[in-house]
Amino acid sequence: MHSFGKGISAPALPYRRTPPTWLKTTPEELVEHICKLARKGLTPSQIGVTLRDSHGIPQVKFVTGNKILRVLKTEGLAPSIPEDLFHLIKKAIALRKHLEVNRKDKDGKYHLILIESRIHRLARYYRLKQQLAPTFKYEAATASTLVA
Repeated sequence: MHSFGKGISAPALPYRRTPPTWLKTTPEELVEHICKLARKGLTPSQIGVTLRDSHGIPQVKFVTGNKILRVLKTEGLAPSIPEDLFHLIKKAIALRKHLEVNRKDKDGKYHLILIESRIHRLARYYRLKQQLAPTFKYEAATASTLVA
């Protein structure tokens, strides 16, 4: 967004949308396992990586018919703010903390402005899609309470 790159990187999912024949996990077991990982405090993307690397489940959507976040929403375990917004806020807090110590870091200050503009843009999108409260407003002073 704030760079000149025109990368063509994209995920390459298999054409077939059925679960692999070698996968013996049932959708009910998988939903139960996802809920267990969410209760441990893992984010949806961390759950996906754990299932892929440790349990050999390539795509949750092919097995259950729903994505991980939708499964968590039906179970009432979805995070209060979306994951991408959460990580941008976390990054802005870390950079602001760095700038308190290193006041002359002009490059850091510039990048903080870019990060916070991305936060505002993403928050506006999520308010429009009603995934955030209409009263949600990012403020640097109260941002650490959102992440904690």
